[in-house]
Amino acid sequence: MDWLEDTMIGFDTETTGVNTSTDRIVTAAVISRQGADGVPDRRTWLIDPGVEIPIGATAIHGITTLRASAEGAPPEEALEEIAATLAETLLSGRPIVGFNVSFDLAILEADLARHGLSTLTQRIGVASPSEIRPIVDPLVLDRHLTQWRKGKRKLIDLCEAYGVLVNNDSLHSADADVLATLDLLVAMGRVHSPLREMDLQDLHDLQITAHRTWAESFRAWLISRGRTDDLPDPGWPLPAGGPPVAHTAQGG
Repeated sequence: MDWLEDTMIGFDTETTGVNTSTDRIVTAAVISRQGADGVPDRRTWLIDPGVEIPIGATAIHGITTLRASAEGAPPEEALEEIAATLAETLLSGRPIVGFNVSFDLAILEADLARHGLSTLTQRIGVASPSEIRPIVDPLVLDRHLTQWRKGKRKLIDLCEAYGVLVNNDSLHSADADVLATLDLLVAMGRVHSPLREMDLQDLHDLQITAHRTWAESFRAWLISRGRTDDLPDPGWPLPAGGPPVAHTAQGG
């Protein structure tokens, strides 16, 4: 049985904004599913971030400051549950799947540290961000496998490209994005069959190299045009340093 037929754990967040250093998680979803047809085991969280949720963020994910304050869990409680679940997954050798997941992992690490909780890096006992593994990101893989295809690469765009049916109106909720991402990854495995045969650790290493190659090329292109804000970080699955990871490729 290849890894796409085994159990995968999808992870996604919706947040107060796109700065991984200062913004905070508002909702999160961790969904476990075996293969394409398994029954999803869903865990979702609504969190009171303790700060005002900007109108622009609410327009994307639908969560207002009032609702988060009234219904949201304390961040220390929810973040501990999320981190414990993800750490258990990683230590078991099962993959965490996420679309543009470097953003979600980076903002989770920052939120955990902000509240005095152990980070994922600390929980699994690694020194380097690249050793938070195995991680699988369909966005990184698609950039590598189809680098010359024109058009946007948001979640909704890749679902369309690989024939995954999704309701665009449901995207930008964490659980809907996770399920769409899991379906997308399965569809990518059908198109790019060598993915199915790769060892997960080798696949993780391939993504480290693929993301660095893309980021360095894109950085050079942006700088050549005088654009020096929000340059992509070459580190993956967590940034190696420099500007915070932007959330620009997430969702539909």
